[in-house]
Amino acid sequence: MPAPPPAPQGATVWLTGLPSAGKSSIAAELAARLRAEGRRVEILDGDAVRTTLSAGLGFSREDRDTHVRRVGMVAEVLARNGVIVLVPVIAPYRSSRETIRLRHDLARVPYVEIHVAAPVEVCAARDVKGLYARQAAGALSGLTGVDDPYEPPECPELRLETHRQTLTESADVVHALLAERGLV
Repeated sequence: MPAPPPAPQGATVWLTGLPSAGKSSIAAELAARLRAEGRRVEILDGDAVRTTLSAGLGFSREDRDTHVRRVGMVAEVLARNGVIVLVPVIAPYRSSRETIRLRHDLARVPYVEIHVAAPVEVCAARDVKGLYARQAAGALSGLTGVDDPYEPPECPELRLETHRQTLTESADVVHALLAERGLV
């Protein structure tokens, strides 16, 4: 009996950036495209995961690091099993993201870090969750990029300037990178 064909390779595509930079929108657009191509895809959205896997965590540096490590571990396990995992998570601290990259490297699982970059003013104008408005009104503190730090990636595989390109263009660029690396 012939050997079964090799399972498709999975990968983690980590989209990091400020709130309202476009991470979740890009992930949704890309996921639809990859599913239409027959790929197994999961989205581990930071907000959704906070209500389940990271329920009870706050927004201290320690809690944010714990949240990112949890999401990264789930992403690595899924990717190791042939799933393309799209991870739109702020992940504000460089060291947390580097820990996730190292975990993937040790498991020999492809990891692609994408900096979804938009100026804070653009993100505040988008403000789909009302976070920037609440922070400006004094009802919220610790907003990443405003009164809490965001450490942009130093060497991401890709930087998307979402204030200069459409959602479709952003998804096109990510898809092209994945294709170039043989991941789709």
